[in-house]
Amino acid sequence: MNKVVHRRDTCRACNSEEIDLVFQLNPTPIGDAYVEKGKTAIVQENYPIDLFICKKCGLAQIIDIIDPAVLYGEYIYVTGSSFGLSDHFSEYAREVIYKCGIQKGAFIIDIGSNDGTLLSAFQNQGMSVLGIEPAPHIAEWANKNGVKTINTFLTTEAARKIKEENGPAKLITSNNVFANIDDLKNWIDSVEILLAQDGVYVFESFYLTDLIENLVFDFLYHEHVSAFSVKPIKLLFESIGLELITVEHITTKGGSIRYYVQRPNGPMANDGVVAKYLAEEEAKGIYSKKIYIDYQARIQKLKSQTLAFLTQAKEGNKTVAGFGASISATTLIYHFEIGKYLDYLVDENPAKVGLYSPGLHIPVFSPEVLLEKKPDYVLLLAWRFSEPIIAKNQNYIANGGKFIIPIPEFIIVG
Repeated sequence: MNKVVHRRDTCRACNSEEIDLVFQLNPTPIGDAYVEKGKTAIVQENYPIDLFICKKCGLAQIIDIIDPAVLYGEYIYVTGSSFGLSDHFSEYAREVIYKCGIQKGAFIIDIGSNDGTLLSAFQNQGMSVLGIEPAPHIAEWANKNGVKTINTFLTTEAARKIKEENGPAKLITSNNVFANIDDLKNWIDSVEILLAQDGVYVFESFYLTDLIENLVFDFLYHEHVSAFSVKPIKLLFESIGLELITVEHITTKGGSIRYYVQRPNGPMANDGVVAKYLAEEEAKGIYSKKIYIDYQARIQKLKSQTLAFLTQAKEGNKTVAGFGASISATTLIYHFEIGKYLDYLVDENPAKVGLYSPGLHIPVFSPEVLLEKKPDYVLLLAWRFSEPIIAKNQNYIANGGKFIIPIPEFIIVG
């Protein structure tokens, strides 16, 4: 294509050439590339978001890969800005310490540690921690906030250096980042280098089954190059002699799986849950093309309903705001083709306020403007958080405003 993006021709997990296109979204700019006012004249190129399934190992994946230096060079997402994620990670730290039998003072590494929210939770439990974070300004922020963080991409070379300087880790975590990795082999080799003999690698990633069943298609964007399920994860770690010992289903990110990986005969016992999930995945047909045909049809119906309503609203000179200025909002806006109907966006993240959306350059304001500007409708781009958003904005409804929930059912609330 060009120097910014290249297309794979093999599966990133097992290197098979048998990969089938199963689902296409409209191309978008880089989803989190919100720009300042002075840069709105710059054209931001659109890149494909095409989902493929590997016929050999079952990995669902996007094969058009944007140069990481371009994708993450000005990365602005911070964990602490995600609704409910700080509380989730506090509970996560307690649960993982208990389940993996981690003793106080143990050395813990978090890969893709972002602003250190999770590592802070481990520090509060008396652990020694180290973050690995590729975005320089976010790594600097974490260090200033007392979470020791190395600014680097994880590679086998970096892993050897980190191990030499700090020793092996009793626990390694990476959350909502494994799906962003194109070179999975290098990543898991790096984890294996860093992992103590009796260590456990724990990571969370949104779950392919939930992505389909809960219509979380807006979680597909250029950063998320893989949509994991249990089968390909098990095979991937077996390929380097590690064992997927158990999994847990959790509610974050529209439905995710927490995976536990260790060396053979490691500290955790096999509880049979992995085998249960493997059987369920096959029974649900998530590795077949048919399920994606049905998926596309369900999404198209919601798109048609949303477009029809917004067209009618605009013909009636109604104003429409979008609630949510996230990466997933970019996918939703472009795939539903609704950018021209949105007068502005609002978002609770101060880092987004005052910026303009990727490509379409829709201005972003604080939610306080809903009471000032009084839009007739607010389209919930952050639809997974409909309940808390609506609960926090009852004054807007009391003043005659209405919320539009586009997914998983088209609903007007007001």
